[in-house]
Amino acid sequence: MQKVQDIDRWLEQLASKGHEREIALQFIKNMPVAEVGEILQHLDNELAVDVLSTLQPSLQGLVFAELDIARAIDFFHHVSKRRFAIIFENIPSDTRADIFQHLLKEDQTALLPYLKKATRENVLHLSAYPPESAGGIMSTDFANIEEALTCSEAIDKIRSDAPSNKMLYNIYVVDDDMKLLGVLSLKDVVLASPTTPVSNIVNRELVFAYIDEDREVVAERIEKYELVAIPIINNDMQLLGIVLQDDAIDVIRAEQTEDMEKFMGIVPGKEVLNYAQTSVLDHFKKRVVWLSTLAVIGLLSGMIIHKYEEAMSALIILALYMPMVADTGGNTGSQAATVVIRAMALGQISLKNWFFVIFKELRISLLLALVLGVIAFGKILFLSWETDIPAAYNLFYIATGISFALSIQVITSTIIGASLPLIVKKFGGDPAVAASPAITTLVDVTGLLIYFGMATLFFF
Repeated sequence: MQKVQDIDRWLEQLASKGHEREIALQFIKNMPVAEVGEILQHLDNELAVDVLSTLQPSLQGLVFAELDIARAIDFFHHVSKRRFAIIFENIPSDTRADIFQHLLKEDQTALLPYLKKATRENVLHLSAYPPESAGGIMSTDFANIEEALTCSEAIDKIRSDAPSNKMLYNIYVVDDDMKLLGVLSLKDVVLASPTTPVSNIVNRELVFAYIDEDREVVAERIEKYELVAIPIINNDMQLLGIVLQDDAIDVIRAEQTEDMEKFMGIVPGKEVLNYAQTSVLDHFKKRVVWLSTLAVIGLLSGMIIHKYEEAMSALIILALYMPMVADTGGNTGSQAATVVIRAMALGQISLKNWFFVIFKELRISLLLALVLGVIAFGKILFLSWETDIPAAYNLFYIATGISFALSIQVITSTIIGASLPLIVKKFGGDPAVAASPAITTLVDVTGLLIYFGMATLFFF
């Protein structure tokens, strides 16, 4: 059997009209859902319909759920609403609601009449929750039983409800009002005696999340307690849905992408799109805001350089090593910010630890300054030993002054990089907006002031 990684080969076979296409379709019917989804991602809509038509309706929805949002919506716009509704009915409830939320209002209205009543009510219910909340990522496909049942009756109840295999790891015990009482595993029910009451084996110590909690908090809870799934409840302790481990992984990945974009000065979009599927204009919009703002702020650097133009003319070697000082400051500042932001994201430090953080970074920066200062001193002596220098100066003294300026720059840049995320957090912002370009620009300005301040002190 061919490997799914050979996408071009699959596309070629499926696009053919003869026996080769039929063989490919037969192979695909026996593939894992994720691999079929990967192939479907690259097919045009006509071929995608052909591939889906060879699968059972229940599998069609699972395969379609593997597509990214942009591809799913494109497919929606190229097939009839009746055909799409068949697939849509079989998509897992959480993914189904996510796709529905990304449709335009008029498209939502056009699709709803083709859905079964239960599906229509379910998707409208889930779509009402904000995407950033636990309700926005939860699934309503789960197994629940009553405490009064025996294990034999519980198995019959689970069999009749027929939740998907993916949701059968945990079985939730509820009362007549759907209030969550506890949880047990399918293994617990199967291994117990058929006459054993569920109340005898239920685990009442369980971890749960509220419907309006932030989805990132829910994902972190799943990770912390190593859960396969977490039940989602309302303020009355009624069970509303569950969030699975793979949904938590998607949330963590999306949040990391958003933080990375913010840190690099890119304005995050409403949704995470594939690089290739994002237009040039969208890429431009996401990048131009920060860069334009920082370019304006960067005028300060030009003003400082202009002010010390005469000093550089008198001692041209200063201009040669100005980029070295600026680059070192930018690197150390960004590095410190990255370490602090990551520690905050993992919950290792908080605003209460600001003194600990700054004091620790100060000690680190002193060691870095010593090492980098020595390296800069050696670099200047090595590269500039033949450089013409005014008679009033000597290279050793100049190297000492520049290295001292670089060392001070390392210390201040590290403190700025560590402080900025904490300051942003203090005022209620996202620490990730202490973006690398912002730190670099700020460090450039302070670095030039330090550099020329030291030059004035040492040489003029």
